[in-house]
Amino acid sequence: MNEQSPRYIPTDALRAESGSEELVNSESMKPYMELLMAEMGGRDTSRALAALAALPLEQRYVWRVISALKWGLCDLETENVAADIATLSEQDLKSVAEPLALRAMQFSLFVKALVGDTQGREIMLQALACQDN
Repeated sequence: MNEQSPRYIPTDALRAESGSEELVNSESMKPYMELLMAEMGGRDTSRALAALAALPLEQRYVWRVISALKWGLCDLETENVAADIATLSEQDLKSVAEPLALRAMQFSLFVKALVGDTQGREIMLQALACQDN
């Protein structure tokens, strides 16, 4: 991947995925938004961090991501993928294939943020290596 210089994108040119606004404005995201606003405003973050620390794991952002992966992949069967590929229209195949690069990047960033750069890189490399087995 080539390193590119950051480029300016006006906020009115940003687009959000369907459903993302609902998630950002959900009750479970309020503690995270309060933390972000405190950080951006240069204010004390201890109250927001304490609110997050009080949340049970099942109400945390990381749990939402891990749960989505569980429900999306718990019954992964590549033969089912092959069957879908053989029966999807060209447009439907494009619709499901198009977001793969973004989702792979997001997942990699999530893993690295959760376990750190070195361990995250190792996890991703192990995942790629299992393709050869």
